[in-house]
Amino acid sequence: MAQAPATTVARPPTPAARPARRRLLGLGAAVAVLLTAVVLSIALGSAMLPPDVVWQALTASDGSATHATVADARVDRTVLGLLVGASLGVAGALIQALTRNPLADPGVLGVNAGAGFAVTLGVAVLGVTRIEQYLPLAFAGAVAGAAVVFLAASGGRGGGRGPSPVRLTLVGVAFTAVLSGISETLALTDTETFDRMRFWGAGTLADRPGDTAAAIAPFVVAGLVVAVCCARPLNAIALGDDAARAVGLRVGATRSGVVVAVTLLCGAATAAAGPLLFVGLMVPHAVRWLTGPDWRWILAHSAVLAPAVVLVADVLVADVLGRLVVVPAELPVGVMMPLIGAPVLIWLVRARRAAAL
Repeated sequence: MAQAPATTVARPPTPAARPARRRLLGLGAAVAVLLTAVVLSIALGSAMLPPDVVWQALTASDGSATHATVADARVDRTVLGLLVGASLGVAGALIQALTRNPLADPGVLGVNAGAGFAVTLGVAVLGVTRIEQYLPLAFAGAVAGAAVVFLAASGGRGGGRGPSPVRLTLVGVAFTAVLSGISETLALTDTETFDRMRFWGAGTLADRPGDTAAAIAPFVVAGLVVAVCCARPLNAIALGDDAARAVGLRVGATRSGVVVAVTLLCGAATAAAGPLLFVGLMVPHAVRWLTGPDWRWILAHSAVLAPAVVLVADVLVADVLGRLVVVPAELPVGVMMPLIGAPVLIWLVRARRAAAL
């Protein structure tokens, strides 16, 4: 007798496949949001231009002031926003993984305080006046601040284990408080110093030299490469130091790599745009809703969503809404970011699901 042909029964996706599919869909949606933010950043600005003028400026610029506004100023601002946002988002995720605290901020390492202190000294002592002179000072201060915090937190710990998350957080908070107090004292005792660095200290993407993005790009790329290398080990460290060492992971080396990545990323972003609060704190905390505790996916989503948040805040809030509040001037994105981030972060913290991540 002829046997009936075998039929293939479609199997439902396994439980492990469903989260991966959801994460991929979420990452695709995040990319779509980022592309929309890029279009808005180029199309909108302090000068309201028709869409056809914007398109002509991008495709066939005639060198006029209107076309230069789009082809130079807005494109440069958009590229800088992409680099700064990705840096802060990934740096925030890394520092939260390192300290095992979902509400940690990249400023915990003293990066922002070190950058601000270096710029304050440069203005007060060296007479620095131009924004292009702030960049090397801010980056050097960010690197020095992170190095001091890491070395101080590592004191007295043998075996190459590196600083514990608690020691790193405590030393970073204390170091930030000291440097911030000195910086504010210098600025308040010298009003000219305060006026010179006030715009940089507020945090903004506007009025930066045209080569700012190119200047920080190598440091951002290097920081992202180190972050990718640390992503998988961070999942093991999340289970505890003993469990990580049991599978052959060098915990101290991983933590050192995370500190290097955060220093490069946050240092470059702070040097270019000034301190932008809540980006590195809010975005990684929010993406956990979609990705779960896997740091590989958290880093990927943060690298895409954080620049979208920065660009949207800079265009829709700082440019459009800012003009309505302080007509005819504009508000820097660093001033408006806490107004957006604080309510969102409070809602995330109070959410039941987020509290369990």
